[in-house]
Amino acid sequence: MKTLAAVTPLEEQQLYEALKHFQEEGRLPKHIHKNVLIKSMLTHIGTPNSELRDQLIYGSFCELSLNNQIEHKLYIELAEYGVSDAFLFHGIGECGTDTVFTRSFTTLLLALILYKDNEENFLPQGILDKIKENMILYINAERDLRGFVPKKGWAHSIAHASDVVDELAKSKKIDQESRLALLHSLLDKIYVHQSVYVHDEDERISNAIISFLHNGVSPEEVAALVRGMPSKLHEIKKQVEEENYWFLYANCKTFLKSLYFAINGRDELPTLQKEIESCLASL
Repeated sequence: MKTLAAVTPLEEQQLYEALKHFQEEGRLPKHIHKNVLIKSMLTHIGTPNSELRDQLIYGSFCELSLNNQIEHKLYIELAEYGVSDAFLFHGIGECGTDTVFTRSFTTLLLALILYKDNEENFLPQGILDKIKENMILYINAERDLRGFVPKKGWAHSIAHASDVVDELAKSKKIDQESRLALLHSLLDKIYVHQSVYVHDEDERISNAIISFLHNGVSPEEVAALVRGMPSKLHEIKKQVEEENYWFLYANCKTFLKSLYFAINGRDELPTLQKEIESCLASL
């Protein structure tokens, strides 16, 4: 039986006040049960109020997790909610609307759960597989690539998705085939021609790639993907307006530079580093 299913969440203003109390006093208000707080945080995870969403809800999830105040069964339940249509796929396909905040901050919650699972090994294999499969679907389908949104704070969908992939790359429950599928899905998000990434998305993607390299993906696999970038740019150039091509070009070049510096000095990766140098020279 789901612990949170029968819990009635707080209204947004009530949650704001409860979380302010929690963060300022270091304890919950006496009249609010922890499960009510968690259900309320989940319910309002995509609020356009940046202080409530980012600092209070996500910050409190981190604090509760760090202090071991969320039971394993509750993490499992949160993960099940997270990968559902109501959260990870809420408004999927929309661009420029507030639904992105629900999707993006759900991924941050999933990253937090996976981080904890990598430490304590409590997620059932079926749930882990569902997160992996749905993250690939989500990354492929996400169209709202905004970073910082004026007056509403961070959306940062691809950076947050990269954090989830980073944790999945480290999981002992993920096989090699799944790692490669996740890698391909994430790298496909480099080939964006609608806009230029300007909020360190390239670095977050590079961090995930480093985790893949540390967890079973060979440098040759990554080098092959890098090697194919110039021809892929050439093909896309034929299909888009000139301005959009230069957006694409900037995204690819910035990513390659980020990856280059992320692996710079690593003695085990000279071939990959040379492949990046060659690719940059040919763009």
